[in-house]
Amino acid sequence: MADGVQFKDFNFKLAVIERLMYEQGVLTPRFDVYEFVKAYTERQIDIEEEGYEIIPEVRAYFEQLEIPAELLPSIEAINQDGGDHIYGELCPFWDGEDDIFNIQSVEDAALLPNLKSVTLFYDDDPRILEEFRQRGIAAEWL
Repeated sequence: MADGVQFKDFNFKLAVIERLMYEQGVLTPRFDVYEFVKAYTERQIDIEEEGYEIIPEVRAYFEQLEIPAELLPSIEAINQDGGDHIYGELCPFWDGEDDIFNIQSVEDAALLPNLKSVTLFYDDDPRILEEFRQRGIAAEWL
């Protein structure tokens, strides 16, 4: 595998993983939290108990996951949605009622040369939309 790119904003990286792994199927293997928990040997992870928060070991997996730079040009849009697969992997019982997956920085947009639009989880600070727009990327709240 080629060297992975470094993301500044973990939530931006998650949105990219959603597109590449779960929508396009080009970032493999496809992560499944239930399979991960079965194979994990450091401690017993109880999804029924822990799945209401981000499971730390799952977060660590995605933080360390390398994304090859050659996959990034295929992303033209990021459309965050509460039903995105990636969020159910990190926090299986997430209800979408908080801002734990809000993208906070546009800096990683520079990694996606063909990014044309973003739809983001709502945030009280409209600054992020303006920063995407300043980069020529159409931006709106979900």
